[in-house]
Amino acid sequence: MLHIVTHPDYDIPLADGHRFPSRKFTRLISHLDAEGILAKFTQANPIPATIDALSRIHDPNYVASIKDGSITAEALRVLGFEWSEALARRSFLAPNGTLMTARLALEHGLACHAAGGTHHAHYGHGAGFCVFNDIAFTAMNLLREPGIDQVLILDCDVHQGDGTARMLIDEDRAVTVSLHCATNYPARKAISDFDIELDRGLDNDGYLAILADTLSKLAGMMRPDIVIYDAGVDIHIDDRLGYLNVTDQGLRARDDMVLAHFLARDIPVATVIGGGYDKDVNALIRRHAQIFKASANAYAHYCH
Repeated sequence: MLHIVTHPDYDIPLADGHRFPSRKFTRLISHLDAEGILAKFTQANPIPATIDALSRIHDPNYVASIKDGSITAEALRVLGFEWSEALARRSFLAPNGTLMTARLALEHGLACHAAGGTHHAHYGHGAGFCVFNDIAFTAMNLLREPGIDQVLILDCDVHQGDGTARMLIDEDRAVTVSLHCATNYPARKAISDFDIELDRGLDNDGYLAILADTLSKLAGMMRPDIVIYDAGVDIHIDDRLGYLNVTDQGLRARDDMVLAHFLARDIPVATVIGGGYDKDVNALIRRHAQIFKASANAYAHYCH
């Protein structure tokens, strides 16, 4: 059974013109439904994470400030949002959404989250439109469960997963791999277990060659119990914040390559959508839809 994890409260109200496409989440589900893709998935909805659960990986004072709105103006400036009850609710839902996705992937081989990838959130603050770090939250929770000895985080968002790398730096069982544009946000990079820096203007062939080489090297070094795959679409040539020259065809080839690589080895994969920034929200949603198309095909091929 192939699951998609989503929630109607993932959308948040932001001012017109804001760079973060805050209403893309429900529109993505509607698009998948209209295209006949949603019917290939079983839908699941998370419940909000508790303050205690998030405080195991984030500063409890920071977690409380998101819950009650006491977060400072400066912290909100770094985060990139204004506080609202809708933002708080979404922020407590999404980490559990990724954790639910990962548990479903462990059970069925593959599962997809129609959100997630908030990899710029750090222990004591949010940044870059990321409130809580759903990837670190999921990895640390999984590693507390029987039979999970290693979690691989493959972050293919165009921006380095700096928050994830810093939050998991002392956890050897969580392996962080980041393929990102070298001259892009964040200016001050973290140190992942594996950082693959990409030149501006890299095209489909160049990107896919580097990805294939990375996957090959990882296969020779480890066999994780699960992969959390950040399928950010901001590597796209038309992305406002990307700086790479990967096309729609390149995006799909990337997702197909990643899923085939791990599923052919019977390694479960949990996908999150990561970043994507375009004034044309419909074009952006079509890019995000690629990972769900690829997942439906890969599940039919490898997981039955």
